[in-house]
Amino acid sequence: MSLIRRFIDPYLLLLIATVALAAVLPARGEGARIADAAVTVAVALLFFLYGARLAPAAIWAGLTHWRLQGLVFLSTFALFPLLGVVASVGARAWLQGEIATGILFLTLLPSTVQSSIAFTGIAGGNVPAALCSASVSNLVGTVLTPVIVALLLPLTGLMPTAGGGVSWHAIESIAAQILLPFVAGQVARPLIGGWIARHKGPTTLVDRGSILLVVYAAFSEGVVAGIWQAVSAGDLALVLLIDGVLLATVIASTTWTARRLRFSKSDEIAIVFCGSKKSMASGIPMATILFAGSAVSLIVLPLMIFHQVQLFVCAVLARRYAAQTAAGVDPARADERVVAAAVDDR
Repeated sequence: MSLIRRFIDPYLLLLIATVALAAVLPARGEGARIADAAVTVAVALLFFLYGARLAPAAIWAGLTHWRLQGLVFLSTFALFPLLGVVASVGARAWLQGEIATGILFLTLLPSTVQSSIAFTGIAGGNVPAALCSASVSNLVGTVLTPVIVALLLPLTGLMPTAGGGVSWHAIESIAAQILLPFVAGQVARPLIGGWIARHKGPTTLVDRGSILLVVYAAFSEGVVAGIWQAVSAGDLALVLLIDGVLLATVIASTTWTARRLRFSKSDEIAIVFCGSKKSMASGIPMATILFAGSAVSLIVLPLMIFHQVQLFVCAVLARRYAAQTAAGVDPARADERVVAAAVDDR
């Protein structure tokens, strides 16, 4: 059991169980309308609590390290989208249009917060810089991701056929359902920030429970529409392969660039882990707002698979970094193939 927990995120099992529940007992009719209303409330609460947890001082302190923050930003919102365009357009010949759209969509998302910081800490990296970088990425991504989606999808021809695609009205909905609650959480932080920091159980329940609710509603709509009958095991295997290649490419690129620019060991670790992550916590709520209709369940599929791949690969990589640190080895002089070895360990 401990071996399973080391390499498989238990939360992934809950996600799989939620998808299975939606397949057996999908929300229909009035139940679907209630689920949609609950999703709206849950997403707003999720980002309100996130805003209340995030200390503004931590953001501004980390912004002074502009070279590190700039490199992570370019990885998240330039390198990843470029790779996403190539991968999604190429995959369109073998995958359904909505799944190809989902591959592009995941590359446009901001970085994660919790896992980026956790892996940076495990590896002995610059945790304050990681905290700032991941936090700013999520804040900027709330605005930037929907805009990039609205611009790139028509250009690449990956506009979903089901549900009518993304619109500027959907971007306004992002601001109303995600950005405004986040700002409200920041305003309320002096009053409730301490309580939230001391009571992680309820906030974790909201974090994970809201995502499970969003997944259930999205996949229920897909099941009712019958779109899952067209997804094969081959499709899933191809998405897994593409996700793995995307992640390996970004990890290798950020590692190489950080060493060529002579960042310190701790900064390199923060760059690699913050620049290679994509946030499921932000991505799934955004997808449900940006892409109306049954297309959502297919669009978020590559993101859900990528989530587990990034956790597994980065767990292996973090342990390698930690071992090098304990042995007094400078990663800048270590084997340049550490990233490839981490992926091969899968």
